[in-house]
Amino acid sequence: MAAAATAPAAWAQYPEHPIRVVLPYAPGAAGDIALRQIQPLLEKRLGQPVVVDYKTGAGGNIGAQDVVRAKPDGYTLVLGATNNFVINQFLYRKLGFDPLADLEPVGKLADVPAFIYIGAQVPASDYAQFVRYARGQAGRLNYGSPGMGTTPHLSGYRLSKAMGADMTHIAYRGSAPGVQALLANEIQLYIGGYSIAAAYMPQGKVRALAVAAPERFAALPDVPTAAQAGMPDAVQGNWWGFAAPKGTPPDRIARFAAVLHDVLGLPEVRQAYLANGFVPGRDTPAEFGAAWQREASEWQSVVRDSGVILDN
Repeated sequence: MAAAATAPAAWAQYPEHPIRVVLPYAPGAAGDIALRQIQPLLEKRLGQPVVVDYKTGAGGNIGAQDVVRAKPDGYTLVLGATNNFVINQFLYRKLGFDPLADLEPVGKLADVPAFIYIGAQVPASDYAQFVRYARGQAGRLNYGSPGMGTTPHLSGYRLSKAMGADMTHIAYRGSAPGVQALLANEIQLYIGGYSIAAAYMPQGKVRALAVAAPERFAALPDVPTAAQAGMPDAVQGNWWGFAAPKGTPPDRIARFAAVLHDVLGLPEVRQAYLANGFVPGRDTPAEFGAAWQREASEWQSVVRDSGVILDN
């Protein structure tokens, strides 16, 4: 009761100056786009600027570590992707910190459901046909990703293994060159978000076999979910969320999380996110933290099985 009584007063005092959000990737990443779409709404409700600070490198580890070492006062947050919270600690030899222990979950910004794309030259119109083709071409097909150890890479590895296709992974420097490789038939399969390849679908340059999501994506209603397509539970989408340094006052985390929750519930935000292939996050800090623990265990097994190890 005492905590509840003091929370409104604490909320009124925070924030008193701008909040720095460290984004550990270059401008233009999906999380950057999602944040920019709601940044003015966050600032209006918080009464202070939200300043984006790009700190790139080492798969997002440099920016995440900057926040781990920051003063835990609620004025420095990291906006990271799935890798930064539940994968990289198993992927890198010497990460230098443990996100599960050194960061406080604040809230999910957005899910980015993963679509399983194939190129136009692949003789398949659905997942069952692709499986038959891939098995018949075992060891001769390629799948691409935007980088080693990313969710598309590890998802592609799991899917290839489940199909018995023995596909070769090719890592590109981001999604755009990966999609271009798909168009050129350098790779035959690519896993990624709606916005990176959907524009090529009307011309028949790429096909989407499925979307790894609980329900069909509204902008592509004819594309089945992975379960509907008969695909094994091997592909995971990406997500973006906020975290704070360990020890940040709970009332300040609650304040930011409440404003984020409010903004992401606005109809105009949901519409804007849909146009970019995003699904707004609406979870609490506790729910977000529980998801970290659950997903980290799953990804640890995937990384171990894949044998991928990276250096910072």
